[in-house]
Amino acid sequence: MNTETLRDYCLAKPGTTESFPFDEATLVFKVGNKIFALLDTESRPTTLNLKCDPERAVQLRETYESVQPGYHMNKVHWSTITVDGRVRSSDIQEWIDHSYELVRKSLPKSVREQLM
Repeated sequence: MNTETLRDYCLAKPGTTESFPFDEATLVFKVGNKIFALLDTESRPTTLNLKCDPERAVQLRETYESVQPGYHMNKVHWSTITVDGRVRSSDIQEWIDHSYELVRKSLPKSVREQLM
């Protein structure tokens, strides 16, 4: 997966917006005005920060060398994935889905209903 593929996948999620609130390189994806993914558009290989259930995050970090505690994020709830071909695209998509769903579930019911 490359930056454009990751961007397209994130933007396909209902209610997703994108912006560069921190700097010119960090593309932020939000649902309901809450972040679910951060994509470093200038890193080579590409890196992606995703929210993750804490127990699952530990498991992924133990299983995949490309998954590390979230860079500049709460390391319990966020992981940084180095997208260098060592992790299948389908796994990365599943992790994006998981991050999106965690954030979506935390939104007020009225906001969640608008996303459908």
